[in-house]
Amino acid sequence: MKRFALLSVMAGLVVASWRTAVSAEAAHNFARWEKDISAYEQMDRTNPPPKGAVLFIGSSTVRLWKTLAQDFPAHRVINRGFGGSEIVDSMHFAERIILPYAPRMVFLRAGGNDINAGKSPERVFAEFKEFAAKVHAALPETDIVFISLCPSVARWKNAEKEKALNTMVEEFMRGKAHLKYLETYPMSLGPDGQPRPELFVADKLHFNADGYKLLAERVRPCLPKD
Repeated sequence: MKRFALLSVMAGLVVASWRTAVSAEAAHNFARWEKDISAYEQMDRTNPPPKGAVLFIGSSTVRLWKTLAQDFPAHRVINRGFGGSEIVDSMHFAERIILPYAPRMVFLRAGGNDINAGKSPERVFAEFKEFAAKVHAALPETDIVFISLCPSVARWKNAEKEKALNTMVEEFMRGKAHLKYLETYPMSLGPDGQPRPELFVADKLHFNADGYKLLAERVRPCLPKD
């Protein structure tokens, strides 16, 4: 009887967890990005991006990277960042702003908004794996590079959770074909171990020109060699 009761409780917990996940997904407001995604699609119709380019996607760190093409002049780059987005957003819109381009390489910089919204590093990691699986199901030869999270002044309270997410992604990617981890966590820290204010704009969250210069230096060695 006790065993039956324990199994019933365990089954109930599994169902409750599943319902919570489904409810959270249903509650996520993908529609808030429709204007941004439609604008990208309009750009694609008037100026189709080349196949086999290097795609950058993710949240505002990507969206605000205005010097992207200048930073990597030897490569054809596409910027499809949309500020405030989470990894599930990039996955949701993959059929519209990733897969049609058939990029040779995808750089993803996202996860910080996810954690700031209250998601655990474990959940964000699971959603990253789903993102990678979706891209590789359609584009198995495309390299996916995860640009790790690095601390900002404004979200210093999230630093340990961001580092935990980085570690999970790095360990998952190690030794796997077409998956690469790009370490940037120490990039924004000073000798005292605190975020460097001089790398951020007034909101203390987003990079200024100096911050993007450092980020470009980290990304450059990961770009395709031919």
